[in-house]
Order: sequence, then C-alpha cells, then structure tokens
Amino acid sequence: MGFSRPRVGKDGQVRYAAVYRDLRGNIRHAGTYATEAQADKAWQKALAKLSLERLPDPGKGRQRFRRYVEDVWFPNHVIELRTRENYDYEIHRHIMPWFASMRMIDVLPIDVREWVTHLQNEGVNPPTIRYCMTILSAIFTTALNDLVIVLHPCKGVKTPPVPKKKRTIITPEQFDLLYGSLTDARMKMLVEVKIETGLRWGELTELRPKDIDFATRTLTVSRVIIELNPKHHPEGGRFWVKDYPKDQEHRSVRFSKQLACKLKAYIQEEAIEEGSLLFRLRQDDPPRPRRLRVLLDPETLGYIEPECRYRHGTLSGYSAGKCRCQHCKDIYADYRARRREAGKDSPRRRRTINTDGHIPRTWFRDHVWKPAIQAADLRIHVRPHDLRHAHASWLLAGGADLQAVKERLGHASITTTEKYLHTLPDEDDSALDAFDKIRNRSKPTSIRAV
Repeated sequence: MGFSRPRVGKDGQVRYAAVYRDLRGNIRHAGTYATEAQADKAWQKALAKLSLERLPDPGKGRQRFRRYVEDVWFPNHVIELRTRENYDYEIHRHIMPWFASMRMIDVLPIDVREWVTHLQNEGVNPPTIRYCMTILSAIFTTALNDLVIVLHPCKGVKTPPVPKKKRTIITPEQFDLLYGSLTDARMKMLVEVKIETGLRWGELTELRPKDIDFATRTLTVSRVIIELNPKHHPEGGRFWVKDYPKDQEHRSVRFSKQLACKLKAYIQEEAIEEGSLLFRLRQDDPPRPRRLRVLLDPETLGYIEPECRYRHGTLSGYSAGKCRCQHCKDIYADYRARRREAGKDSPRRRRTINTDGHIPRTWFRDHVWKPAIQAADLRIHVRPHDLRHAHASWLLAGGADLQAVKERLGHASITTTEKYLHTLPDEDDSALDAFDKIRNRSKPTSIRAV
C-alpha cells in the first residue's frame, strides 16, 4: 500500500512525497517529487522492488562464495564465541582457499568431493575434515533456506572415517602418584577439586567462594570462562565470562566432607573474598616457557610449491615465498633472536601473561601438568580434561546411578554418560573370570588352581 503526500516547501511550492508501508507496516519514503504522478510512480516502483526481493532470484546465486560467507552468513550466524573463533580459523585455513572465487550456484557435489580429496592429499587429519564439512554444510544449508541456491552440494558427500579410540582413564593409584608430584599447594587444591567434582576447566577456573555452600557441601555451576582471540572478543580482551555452562543449565554438585574441610582451610589461608576467584594466577607465577626450536636442514624439507624456487625452512621462503609453515617461522624467529643478541635490533620486552586473574589453560598445562606427569612417570597420555573422564568412570564403577552421574556432569544426553561404563582397566576382569570358569570346568581343581 502506498500513496502520495503533498508537502509545502519554504518557498511556498507544493511537492509530493512518495510514501508506502513495508511488510512490517512501517512507513517508508521513496523520495519527494514535483508532481503527484511522479510520486505515484516512485512508491509503486518501491513496492514492486520490495515484492521482487521476496521471490527467488537467480541473481543471488551468482554472488561469490567469499562475499556470501564474509558479508551475509558469518556476521549473522548465531553461534557461541568460542565456536565462532574455531569456525573463522577453519574457514580461512581450509575452506576459503578452495571455494572463495566460485559462484554459489556453481558449487556442486563433485566440487565438494574434490575438495575432500584435496584435504586428504594435503595431510589434513580426518577429524578436521569432518569438522570443516560440518561448517561448509551449515553455510550451504543457510544459503538453501535463503533461496540463494537450489541444490545442497554437501548432501551425500562422505568424509574419511574417524576411528573411535578407546578412552584412557587414569586409575586411583595413578592419580595418587600424579597428585604427589604436584609441588604447589594451590595447584594441588585445584586438581583435587577437579577430580572430586568432575567440573570442566572453564567451570573450575571461574569458581568463586560465593558459589560454594558449605552447610550442604554443594557448589553451584552457573558460569564458565572461555579464552578467546582478541579479534573475536566483544571487548578485545582474552577472557570472557558466560552466564551459563556448556549445557546452558545451572547445576549443583555435592562434594565430600574431606574436600569441604580442605576448601575452608584453603580459603581462609589465602584470604579469598566471596566474589574473588577461588584459583587465581598470581603476578609472581612464571611466564610461559619458550618453545625449543629444532632447525632442520632446508635441503631435506623440499620446495614451498613445485614451481617455486624457495625452500621450506629458509629466510627466503618466509619473506619472498610468504610461507608460514612451522619450519619457516622457526628459522625467521632464530634470525631475529640472533640480531637482537648482536645488538642490531632492540631487545624484546620481558614476556608477561595476558590474563585478568584466570588461569590460562596453556599455562597450567606447561607449568603444572606436564612437569607433574613427568615426575610421576605415568607413561600414559593424560590431559587435565581426563580428570573429568576419570571422575565419571570412578562413579559408575563404584555403583552410582547412571542418571545421577549424567546430571552431576551436566551431560545433555545419557548416551554420553554411558560411554564411561566399564572404562577402568580392571573392569574386564569379571568377564575374564567368567570365561575361565567355563573354559576350565573340565579340568581337575588342582590344575585350575595352578
């Protein structure tokens, strides 16, 4: 619906404003004209354009993949901040180089299959290929819903199989060795809370005394801290507090009397206020250690590209070849360090930890976890997150109810909790004993005992 509205200017002349209502009923203006006929034609044209925009337009499919993703899909796709950071990395690392210049309507399943084969040939591992396929499928699903394309190119395209590896669960005996190898009392308290509550890292490091009710020996999980690249942080920082955990539901976790006594003493000894972090990184804590660089002979690394004359692991490969592989970055870092040592460049400032008090995951892994694992001589690969797995496995092995464990850990599905059944190394002993009982029943008792 539209109409022309007369307007009298400062000079006394009458002009006509072209006015119409959009789909939400809001009044829009299409300009002001000298005659009523011109104004009528303007609002009619605006209404016709508005109607055409609501219909399938083949021209939408002619836009390039890069433009659609960067200008339309990614800015308006509602996802968690951490997921957005991961999506951004994978899109520009593995997806955009292949599809950027293609028109949306020209991308077919054969192109996606070729892309999957290309990633395999480049040595990208199957879990990453599957994750990239999830992102690409989300892009084309939105494009299909927006009537940009008429065919979903990811449908029916398979990715390399991802084998399900057996989860390694640390035993109570191994945990005692690890716990005894910790030298910092704060880190001992942190590890003990994690193994007894099964909290995720972001939930644990955001825990505050106000979240703990010592009368009922219950802590409330209502927030989680996430680490972000400043590019994706709403305020340009590193840490961001979410007002809900991963499952988007607050939960309560009870703990033992022993842990309650230790937590009380820890809070009093450290003089931690109600609203302060329970586990806080101090200013005197050591910064992240420098990584040891192993410089290989460029003759063994090959060329950046078959038609390129620059080799990996050379200054020319980094500067002229613009290669950013680890070998090229290491040789350039070594070159800069030698210049600073010779006094040709300004010395680098002392490294500091970029934190607001929260313990960074990488700092804990490098300064606390890895040294403790090495000192305990466990000889198994255990991550800090594996303490959560151990918590669930120990509960179920001890006879806890499956539904209670699900609610305690904050799992969205009970299927996730079921994966922790019979995961301890000695859980298979009962089946082995049952087999031996039948297998050896025909043998004399004395032989069976041997």
